[in-house]
This record gives sequence, structure tokens and C-alpha cells, in this order.
Amino acid sequence: MLVLASPSAAQINGRQANQQQRIDQGITSGSLTPLEADRLEHQQGRITRTADHLGATGGGLSNRERAYIHHRQNRASANIRRQKRDRQFR
Repeated sequence: MLVLASPSAAQINGRQANQQQRIDQGITSGSLTPLEADRLEHQQGRITRTADHLGATGGGLSNRERAYIHHRQNRASANIRRQKRDRQFR
């Protein structure tokens, strides 16, 4: 899990947690197939690892890095929404 100590890091952590909850809900409801859930969770993991790596360079995330993570989270959110609504059920 991403562990950075700035307000922007708290936003990133919160959003990652929210998106994971959406994936978990999709698994529970059956609106995500196991393969879809695996892919979405893998995408979440890549975002977390990227944010961890960028934040570990010292001084927290720059505005550009924060925007990059935000963009990736937006894409992940859209993927979650699309996969949950694609009418493929387990």
C-alpha cells in the first residue's frame, strides 16, 4: 500500500482504497468476472508501485508526478466502470 506523508499522498491513498472497494463490490455482486477483477487489481498495483517509486525519490511528489498518478487513477476508474457495466457476469 502506498505510504507517503503529504496531503496529496493521502488523496492518492484514499482514491486507491476507494477503487479497490469498487472492484471488491464488483466481485461480490458478480458484475466482474475473475479475469476482469485480476486485471483491474493488477492495474491498481501498478499505480501504487509507481506512486511509491516516485515518492521515494525524496521530497514527496512533484506537481507533474501527482498529475501523472491522477491521470492513471482516472484511467483505472474508467476501466472499473466499463468492466462492471459490460454485461459479462461470472
